[in-house]
Amino acid sequence: MIQRFAYPPIERRHRPLSYDFLAYYRNRPCLKSSNDRTVVHSGPRGGFADCLPVSTRLTMATTARRTSAAERREEVSIVDRKATELADLIRESTNFIAFTGAGISTSAGIPDFRGPEGVWTLRAQGREGDLKAVNTLQAVPTSTHMALVELQNRRILKYLISQNCDGLHRKSGILPDRISELHGNSNRESCKVCDKEYIRDFRAVATYDKSIHDHRTGRKCTRCGGVLLDSIINFGESLPTQPLQDALNHAMKADLCLVLGSSLTVTPADEIPGVVGRNSGAKLVICNLQTTPLDQLADLRVFSDADDLMARVMGKLGVPIPPFILHRRLVVKVESKGDKRHQLTVSGVDVDDTPVTFLHSVKLEGNRRVARSEPFVINIRDKLAAGVVLKLELEFMGHYGEPNLEIDYGVGGEDGSQAWYRLEYNPQTGAWKTSTEKHQVPIGGGDTQWCG
Repeated sequence: MIQRFAYPPIERRHRPLSYDFLAYYRNRPCLKSSNDRTVVHSGPRGGFADCLPVSTRLTMATTARRTSAAERREEVSIVDRKATELADLIRESTNFIAFTGAGISTSAGIPDFRGPEGVWTLRAQGREGDLKAVNTLQAVPTSTHMALVELQNRRILKYLISQNCDGLHRKSGILPDRISELHGNSNRESCKVCDKEYIRDFRAVATYDKSIHDHRTGRKCTRCGGVLLDSIINFGESLPTQPLQDALNHAMKADLCLVLGSSLTVTPADEIPGVVGRNSGAKLVICNLQTTPLDQLADLRVFSDADDLMARVMGKLGVPIPPFILHRRLVVKVESKGDKRHQLTVSGVDVDDTPVTFLHSVKLEGNRRVARSEPFVINIRDKLAAGVVLKLELEFMGHYGEPNLEIDYGVGGEDGSQAWYRLEYNPQTGAWKTSTEKHQVPIGGGDTQWCG
């Protein structure tokens, strides 16, 4: 029996699936909008503050309280009981979505915003934090991140909506078509002209030297030569329509929404869980240490760390939380460039073919030249017969201490043939595991899978 959170009842305004969320916000007097983007109204964004220029961070800090918002932790027995209730809801759900905020990354060493050591709390109080923040590039996805990945891979979690820009969801294994990163990703940039995206294993964020609205990263699109822009949404800027619309579409279909680690104070992103909460046929569950404006809509309210709750929920579902494995995909291609001349090209790609920069250099055994920048191209002046094996040494960015990796590439019989490699690195053991792919195969898939 699911117990509704003990707040005064609020009328649930059930809206049909045709409800136009974006039009609703464009009619609000507090918002400005263009034809294809909706403007962030107020409050800090979920994510890591270092993604932002100092001027923007100071502006956002003015919205924080001089004293941190009070945190509350329920007794272990209460959290465990509520974990049982949530597990039952997940089993019964056919359209389960999750909504995450900065609170799920604090155990990875990334500060939140409104907690006692939150970014805006510290700035409002004019003091330095007691804890040293971890570089987002070196941060290891938390057990909550990995629990969501496993639920996605088993087709239990249908969609994820996040306010975070730390990039940990994508790095942990959330597929690009299963997430709306409403406030951007500090590792993602896109072409201003053709919209082609690029994922980087470095901070792909503009310097904002001239303006906080100048998102040029200084790089160019390899497809059309257009200017690349970062994806970060600074205070007062607009949200791209598509991620917001995708989030809304899934919220309107959802029969269960789980909010993890968000204070739900930033519009319009914070209204997404409200769509579920006001749907009489759906359930809203909120897990956050502080109160939120949507608590009165919650069917189940948990005051707990996200990691603690998710560990209990996954145990009750019989679904193990996997360790974090850094997944990389590599494409190697050899093309003929005339008599006895060939060109070797090595590139990183995501599961949807989005280019991914994660290599520092590529070296071919027997060749003096080391490719140290993209595109990683090495010219070969020897004749290559089909079946010849080329030995490549890959050097990575090394944020997790990844050692160099040697792979073998067998030259194919057709000119321009390419090979796909799946590289898996375990930060705990420091070891690589490699395999080859004949076709591009996304991680996860299949029907809902339960253990136990």
